[in-house]
Amino acid sequence: MPKPNAFYAQSGGVTSVINASACGLIETARAHKAQIGKVLVGRNGILGALNEELIDTSKESKKDIAGLRSTPGGAFGSCRFKLKSLEEDAREYRRLIDVFKAHNIHYFFYNGGGDSQDTANKVSQLGKRMDYPLQAIGIPKTVDNDLPFTDTCPGFGSVAKYVATSTKEAALDVESMCETSTKVFVLEVMGRHAGWIAAAGALAQQHSGDAPHIILLPEVAFNKKAFLAKVSATVRSKGFCVVVVSEGARFANGKFLGESGAAKDAFGHAQLGGVAPTVANMIKDALGYKYHWAVADYLQRSARHLASATDVEQAYALGKAAVEFALAGKTAVMPTIVRTSDQPYRWKIGEAKLSKVANVERFMPKSYITKDGFGITAKARRYLAPLIAGEDYPVFKNGVPHYVRLQNQLVAKRLPTKW
Repeated sequence: MPKPNAFYAQSGGVTSVINASACGLIETARAHKAQIGKVLVGRNGILGALNEELIDTSKESKKDIAGLRSTPGGAFGSCRFKLKSLEEDAREYRRLIDVFKAHNIHYFFYNGGGDSQDTANKVSQLGKRMDYPLQAIGIPKTVDNDLPFTDTCPGFGSVAKYVATSTKEAALDVESMCETSTKVFVLEVMGRHAGWIAAAGALAQQHSGDAPHIILLPEVAFNKKAFLAKVSATVRSKGFCVVVVSEGARFANGKFLGESGAAKDAFGHAQLGGVAPTVANMIKDALGYKYHWAVADYLQRSARHLASATDVEQAYALGKAAVEFALAGKTAVMPTIVRTSDQPYRWKIGEAKLSKVANVERFMPKSYITKDGFGITAKARRYLAPLIAGEDYPVFKNGVPHYVRLQNQLVAKRLPTKW
């Protein structure tokens, strides 16, 4: 009887370390050849399973798979696609089972955030309902750091390191020119509902009073009057002001500062963008200061050249743990990071039930936010600082990082294209 194959896919916005999780998973599966046949990867996430577009990773060399550890982006393609409930549309689920049966897939690994963990949970339920032996394991990934039950999420530590570094360097630039030029710099970072990334900007502070002087978090209702007063006071005392604003900053009524009309993404979330110029123009109109703004956008989540060594190590470990969980007979769970010590920072692998993780967001606790709402506390700094620790530089060639590009050969289709 042939050995069961594994299915792995990447979902949602990619990160600089999601491929490190893929590396950990594939290398671990290869080390257990007696129990796992091939690792087949969905091209463009779960769509790869629905379209029967399965990448055969056995065609990739050991060297190239190892190279995934230091390559950003999604090596196999990702997607934003939410499975309907079984009651809403059973066709998608029947198709998944048909594809899994056709390719002898009995291990399912899905690498993503809250919506992706929901998908993995639905797939685990699917196997039970349709009496098909299938073990489904979720692998955490999100730069927003908003998954519950895990100390941190792979992707966040590297984004936090990039944002803290960029804030520090930009602040030095603005400070040197503020006498005759720019007085205010606004940096927009990711974070729809949770302000972890914006909060990480505070790690740029070496001394009291250092930039960033103001952080705008989704967890704190935006108060225009208090904000402008803080900007004005900072410019008077420091000569300049640096603001880090989360894309999810919102007014007391819940409306995003940067919400762009009625546009929605594939998961039904409001399309955000433009909070930095909104805030900058607000300052210009009220105070008249010359300003510059920037949007970290994809740069923050793809900057593998500045990845956190801690983040890379954890991403790899979670991919490895996912395979070990499956081989131990576990299903409908997600491996997690459990912090056992702050100083020195120590952690271990834990686990959480997908039913409890799916569609649940973790926000910045009040104890992490200063009373004025514009900064972070010492407690938050103790939490954040270890996550950006260490450097894990990729190999450079001709002055730029050298990243792996896989062959991504598809296996032959065995089912009708239309379903």
